[in-house]
Amino acid sequence: MARFEEKALLQAARELGHDVVPINVKDAEFWITEPSSNNLDFVIQRCVSYYRAYASTIALERSQIMVVNSLQVLRDCADKLVTTSRLSAAGIPVPQTAIAFRRETALQVARKMGFPVVVKPIQGSWGRMIARAMDEQTFQDIIELRENMPNPQLKIHYIQQHIDKPGRDIRVFYVWGEVPVAIYRVSKNWKTNTALGGKAVPCAVTDELEDITLKTGRAMGDGVLGIDILESGDGGLMVNEVNAVIEFKNTVLQTGYNLPKKIIEETVKVLKR
Repeated sequence: MARFEEKALLQAARELGHDVVPINVKDAEFWITEPSSNNLDFVIQRCVSYYRAYASTIALERSQIMVVNSLQVLRDCADKLVTTSRLSAAGIPVPQTAIAFRRETALQVARKMGFPVVVKPIQGSWGRMIARAMDEQTFQDIIELRENMPNPQLKIHYIQQHIDKPGRDIRVFYVWGEVPVAIYRVSKNWKTNTALGGKAVPCAVTDELEDITLKTGRAMGDGVLGIDILESGDGGLMVNEVNAVIEFKNTVLQTGYNLPKKIIEETVKVLKR
């Protein structure tokens, strides 16, 4: 079922005079050995399921169709370990992060990092399976739970410094080298995701916010991204995560900014280069 975002993108594209062909991935056939010869100029990837997005993007790119975002961007943003590594290598501020593969090693890392720490799955969205450990006992309980779950990814313990943010974080949007709009996500919960009840509030795009967003977008391979920014205790900005299949309902409703139109306009410009 089409959500607000899909309906808004369809409406924006039609209002700009483009012919639009909605594709229901669940009903579509994607032939890898016999690539499609359709007349699509580009596709905006909107699958909620990462694995459907991943597989359908592979098939579409096999047919030499431009997908927003590309397979590389989609894959790298979906993996928090890849994202953090790529951003850190580019000199972009991120929370202190380490990985470990055994319970004892993970505890050593957490002790060196200093409690509280955050433990995340390397893939996932909407704040699911992210846990905060305020002390050693809680941390050991979290690791024990992860190690007794069947998902092999949970045996990779991604441990991150807890940033004491001021009751909010920032979701800022990167659209093909521009930073058009941002929101604060405000919550009394330490997880500020709007999917978990965080309230969207307009946020001004300052020079500092624009700078870190542009660097992040370039480091992740360009495209259309939703970037989660943390305000650290000393007032500096850190990148927490990067999203390649963005949700923007609350941003549009709270700021009035026509982000779907911006996405279509800028993607067409890129296509014509």
